Amino acid sequence: MLRSLRFAALFGGLILSASALAADIDAASYGYPLTNPFEATIATTPPELRPELPLDDDINQSDRSVTLRPEREFSLPDNFWPVKKLTYRIATQDQAAPLIFLISGTGARYDSTLNEYLKKLYYKAGYHVVQLSSPTSFDFMTAASRFATPGVTKEDAEDMYRVMQAVRAQNPKLPVTDYFLTGYSLGALDAAFVAHLDETRRSFNFKKVLLLNPPVNLYTSVTNLDKLVQTEVKGINNTTTFYELVLDKLTRYFQQKGYIDLNDALLYDFQQSKQHLSNEQMAMLIGTSFRFSAADIAFTSDLINRRGLITPPKYPITEGTTLTPFLKRALQCDFDCYLTEQVIPMWRARTDGGSLLQLIDQVSLYALKDYLHDSPKIAVMHNADDVILGPGDLGFLRRTFGDRLTVYPLGGHCGNLNYRVNSDAMLEFFRG
Repeated sequence: MLRSLRFAALFGGLILSASALAADIDAASYGYPLTNPFEATIATTPPELRPELPLDDDINQSDRSVTLRPEREFSLPDNFWPVKKLTYRIATQDQAAPLIFLISGTGARYDSTLNEYLKKLYYKAGYHVVQLSSPTSFDFMTAASRFATPGVTKEDAEDMYRVMQAVRAQNPKLPVTDYFLTGYSLGALDAAFVAHLDETRRSFNFKKVLLLNPPVNLYTSVTNLDKLVQTEVKGINNTTTFYELVLDKLTRYFQQKGYIDLNDALLYDFQQSKQHLSNEQMAMLIGTSFRFSAADIAFTSDLINRRGLITPPKYPITEGTTLTPFLKRALQCDFDCYLTEQVIPMWRARTDGGSLLQLIDQVSLYALKDYLHDSPKIAVMHNADDVILGPGDLGFLRRTFGDRLTVYPLGGHCGNLNYRVNSDAMLEFFRG
C-alpha cells in the first residue's frame, strides 16, 4: 500500500500527488506502456515488464476437492459429475508461513490466468497460497453455493467463507502464521464482504485484505460490460460474424510470423502487429467474454433450481446431450435479464420485498462503507481508466479508503496487475 512518499523510492521515483489523501500515481512516472484501456485489459503487460516468477515445477502445489453440497450429487444431471465436489489449488511452503486466499473474478475458476499469476507472485514471496473459484463460476455454483443464484454478495461471501473453512479443515497440519485475503475484479468485491463477515465469525482474523480493481457499484459495472457487446464493428455483416473477423486476423498474424506460438504474451504481441484489433473490436471482445460468463451463470442457476427459464425442468440431460440450444437461449439473456428473472425473485422471496435500487446498494461496496472506512487492514488498488467504473466511483473510493487507495492512471481492467510496479506494491502492502 502506498501510504506516503516514503514508498516513492520503491518505484524509482514515482511522483505521488495527494488527492483526498489517496495515492495517485503520475502517468509520466508510472511507465506502463499501454494507454488504451481496452488494449490493456486484453493484452495486459509486455513480457519484459513483468516480474520474474517461479515455474510450475518449482512450486509444491496440488489440486484438492471438498464436499459442501452432498445432496447435489444425486439431484444434478450426470454431466455435472466433474463439479459435484469443489476443487481448489493449494501451494505450500516447507515451513510455517502466512497463508493468502485468492478469489477469482466473474465466472472464473480457481486456476484462472490471473489467479495463477498471483499464486506464483505470493508463493515466491514465501506465502502458502490457496486459489478459489468465483461464486459465479460453474463449479462453485454447483458444488458450494446454497442457492446457486450468485449476485447477492453477502450470501456469496457466506458461501465463500464456508469454503475457506473447509479448506483449512482439510489441511490441519499446515503451519500457518497469519491469514491474508485478496481478490481481483468481482473477487475483490467478494473479498470485502468475506472480510466483513470474518469480523464477527473470527475464523481467520485476516491480518490484511487487498481489493484489486473491485466494482464499486456492481450494477454499474455489469451494465458497462454488457453495453460493450452492442458496439458497432466495421466489417461485420450478415455474412461475416465477429468471431470470423477475429479468426481471420489471427490467421494472417500467424502466417506473417511463420509459426504458431500460443502463450501469455500472444495478445500483446498480436496488438503490436498490423493485424491488431481496433477499439471497437476490442470492446466487442471484452463484452462478448462477459456475455458468455453471464450466460453460463444464467444457465447453471436455472438448471440447478429447475426454474424452467432456459432448460425445461424435466428435460433429460446426460453426458451425451447437446447443450447448444440452451446456450443460445442463455446468450440472449444479459446480466440485467439474469438479475430480473432469477436474482431479484429469489432475493424478494427471502427478504419480504425490496426494490432493485435496494438490492444494488446491498450487493455493492456501498453496503460496507462504514466498515471499509474504519478498517485500516483493507486497501484498494484501482485504475483511473478501468472500464467497469462509473461516474462517482473513484470519488467514493477516495472518501472511503483515503490513503489506503492507490489509483494508477493506466491499466484498464486488471491489465496492469502483472506489471512489476504493481506487483511490488502488492507485495509491499502485505509485508508492511
